[in-house]
Amino acid sequence: MPTFILSLNWTDQGIRGVKDALKRREAAKALAKKLNVDIKQVYLTSGEHDLLLIVESASGDNVAKFALASSAVGIVRTTTARAWPEAEFQKLISELP
Repeated sequence: MPTFILSLNWTDQGIRGVKDALKRREAAKALAKKLNVDIKQVYLTSGEHDLLLIVESASGDNVAKFALASSAVGIVRTTTARAWPEAEFQKLISELP
């Protein structure tokens, strides 16, 4: 199943309400489930991004809907990247013309 990495940054509103992050996490899980997106891992990070989510979904469209709906709440801004595990990456390289 395709893997995606979502990089999230809290908005001003989001960081002011950071104590509600656990409640928002449950809402995000419910949204993901509704959109057939499986949240595999959530990381609090330091550096350029505040949070990283590792998700899987058969449909990149569903991941885009999840990211858009999550951002629309006004708590986070998202950036999404498709990720290929090493075995798939090696296969892609081996099939280059």
